[in-house]
Amino acid sequence: MTGGCPAHVGRRGFLRGVVGAAGALGLGAVASGAAAAPHASPLHASASTESQGSTEPPGSEHTGATHGHVPAVVPFHGPHQAGITTPAQRAAAFLALDVVVATRDELAQTFQTLTAAARLLAGGGVAPAAGPGAPPSDNGILGVVPTPKDTDGLTVTVSVGASLFDDRFGLAAGKPARLRVMDTFPDDDLDRATCDGDLLLQVCADERDTVLHAVRELLRATRGALALRWRQDGFLPPARPSGAPRNLLGFKDGTVNPPTASADAMADVVWTTAGPTTPLDDQAARAFGMRPDDLPDAVEPAWAAGGSYHVVRTTRMFVEFWDRVTLDEQEQMIGRRRDTGAPLTGSHEDDVPDYAADPTGDAIKLDAHIRLAGPRTPGSEAMRMLRRPYSYDNGSDASGTLDVGLVFVCFVQDLDRQFVAVQNRLAGEPLVDYVSPVGGGYFFALPGVLAADDWYASGLLA
Repeated sequence: MTGGCPAHVGRRGFLRGVVGAAGALGLGAVASGAAAAPHASPLHASASTESQGSTEPPGSEHTGATHGHVPAVVPFHGPHQAGITTPAQRAAAFLALDVVVATRDELAQTFQTLTAAARLLAGGGVAPAAGPGAPPSDNGILGVVPTPKDTDGLTVTVSVGASLFDDRFGLAAGKPARLRVMDTFPDDDLDRATCDGDLLLQVCADERDTVLHAVRELLRATRGALALRWRQDGFLPPARPSGAPRNLLGFKDGTVNPPTASADAMADVVWTTAGPTTPLDDQAARAFGMRPDDLPDAVEPAWAAGGSYHVVRTTRMFVEFWDRVTLDEQEQMIGRRRDTGAPLTGSHEDDVPDYAADPTGDAIKLDAHIRLAGPRTPGSEAMRMLRRPYSYDNGSDASGTLDVGLVFVCFVQDLDRQFVAVQNRLAGEPLVDYVSPVGGGYFFALPGVLAADDWYASGLLA
């Protein structure tokens, strides 16, 4: 590393002095604040190529939710919600909301109202005019409202948080088995004001104003029932020059994802099934330094079949410090070449890292991000996850430091067997000097809305 912050002196250690000085001057802390929106990589909700996303099992394909063509109109009805296996759109907003109604019947009505609004938006419809003297039925920011032929690929994905299952609505018995308040991992710097929530709305489209249009209409429809807790916007950069997009550390992100076109792969990785959860076998446990009994048995409720655990982690990237690190050291920390995205044992982005030929980490260091996240040992495929990250740019903080980073997003069948297991492996990796998870939460993406007479959470509240 050159200038200002010697390599591995600890960006965090250096920042403590900066933060202390800022505090003495009445300035905001450099390392705090919510991160904001769009595409980077998965690591500690951090930044890299494989990051905490898929663990790169042998044979994984360069396809998935972060790649592909987004249709002009994404179907709303189906066994699973849109916005999960849908190719990632260029813009996103993540809104955590708290329920402010008091009764179970009012909660059911809130979900029905939310369903009707999301269905209308996804289909390019407009609410009917309320009549003379009433406010317009649409906010008008899109000018001519989208038609059923083109909604910029808008999707609305609704997920529930652990707090919805407290004693307010009598839902405790129906809580998904692994759902809880987001864990604090050793390298986190979480601002709990920007964590968790009763509900999460993930709104995505190919145009930023289409996302904002939908956000305003959804909040208007549920005013008085839902209160905004926190919001993070995101963006997905174009591929430069091709392949996976790059995160704000400059590295390709999303090179490996399970194939979303494969129903079998999605059944193994993403969709929750009713009944006992998949146990951790000896081989998978060894792959991640665990014991089989480290993952307690659990039973998923019947209504949760077809849903998915939805992890959102806002990870701030300290890019001013990263930009002072030599390219060689950056590549050693990630385990890939910055220009091509190829692993350091290969020459092409899609090449599989050859750890067997590099057992002592001469080419790809043993603590490189991709090696920790995806060790490619027998059993490690059990920890794969479907990543759907976005980058964000929240401007700058009170000290004049850029507030940019990654909104790490993934969908998994089992929160602990997949996301948490990988996250634990990443603790203390060299990259933690340059990234800091600051917000987000664990949620459960509801099963899909099957038809016009169905609604979000109908199985839970029936």
